[in-house]
Amino acid sequence: MDGDFRQDFVREPATLRQFPALVLNADYRPLSYYPLSLWPWQDAIKAVWLDRVDIVAAYDQSVHSQRIEMQIPSVVVLKDYVKPRKRVAFTRFNLFLRDEFCCQYCGARTDLTFDHVVPRAMGGVTSWENVVAACAPCNLRKGAKSLHRSGLSLNRRPMRPDPQQLINIGRRFPPNHLHESWVDFLYWDTELDA
Repeated sequence: MDGDFRQDFVREPATLRQFPALVLNADYRPLSYYPLSLWPWQDAIKAVWLDRVDIVAAYDQSVHSQRIEMQIPSVVVLKDYVKPRKRVAFTRFNLFLRDEFCCQYCGARTDLTFDHVVPRAMGGVTSWENVVAACAPCNLRKGAKSLHRSGLSLNRRPMRPDPQQLINIGRRFPPNHLHESWVDFLYWDTELDA
């Protein structure tokens, strides 16, 4: 019997890593859609214990100590509202998200990098309004040339996104795994089809 307990104890942490908790703001919206605001189960349990969150939904599995047993939370809501950022950080990930993970010249979705529309060699700056997602072949074809000289054209003019635009785009790219208890909280404020 002692051997079985040790085997379960050794195996259990690896299986429990598979139980992330969706983190909702106090208004019951996810803190972020892409990447989806998830906590490891340990952080969710700690936040419950510290009375920082309420459990909205739980997995069938539970964890226990000597004194208590608790179901692993699958959805938690913060007790205090976290004000969303008003400005979107200029990062590679956010740039790809703005451009919906496709080349702004040919529409390809593989081998993405980024390109300065007005090349830096011609005085172009690294900003939301001058950088786009581009596949490697288009980026090489354009090089340090202007759009006109390269023969390429943009599918969409680059601009600074606002946070709501990125949220709306992020909803179109769900993570590989969505637990059934999350779905109601991820899409509750989207328009319904008539």
